[in-house]
Amino acid sequence: MTKSSRLYDEVIAVTDDYLGPAAERFVARQITTHLHKSPEKLTRTDLRKLIDWIKLAISLLTDDVEAVDKYIDSLTRLAGRKGSHPTR
Repeated sequence: MTKSSRLYDEVIAVTDDYLGPAAERFVARQITTHLHKSPEKLTRTDLRKLIDWIKLAISLLTDDVEAVDKYIDSLTRLAGRKGSHPTR
């Protein structure tokens, strides 16, 4: 993997709580497949669309609605944070 952005690293950190070692590969695949960009180019404006794709993918992997909701809530809070550079 090429250098990562701070935002991408934050998404990985949240995802790691739910997917463990598969987090980086999962998120990178969602970004490249659905956003058509490399993970290091992830921007805050991309997060809403990324979250929608992640929710769909995770919902296909588990029937645990509570876990999916907690994960998506964590990502949504991340998307709402201010103070980070918008291109990171």
